[in-house]
Amino acid sequence: MAYVSPDTVQSPKGRVADVDVLYDKGPSAASWSIARLKWDGADAVGIRWNGDEDHLVGTPQSRGKATWFIVPDEIVDAVVKAAVSLDKERADSLLAGYRQMAADVDREAEASEWSEAMIGDVLEAR
Repeated sequence: MAYVSPDTVQSPKGRVADVDVLYDKGPSAASWSIARLKWDGADAVGIRWNGDEDHLVGTPQSRGKATWFIVPDEIVDAVVKAAVSLDKERADSLLAGYRQMAADVDREAEASEWSEAMIGDVLEAR
């Protein structure tokens, strides 16, 4: 699957700067992103599809280079609010997953045993 990391999208050159990704669905089907950025030196919010098999650099693009669609001022607040909420949901879900793994005493013991064995292998290799 093609995927363009949104923090690398700096085109059109000279117009885009200071990309701060607020939400990135990541390398998955129908991946998209929202970012705060500078557009012609002014604060702006951009959105884009991150790419797939049919659109290798995502959408929008210009001359084969990934670009941002600048969100109209009238809906910037709603878009940013949604992006922040989605990012928080993902972080909360990830934290819950880590807590669930840490609560699995058998798995934690196995992981500790494995990491201790790795340390021993490294020390023996010296």
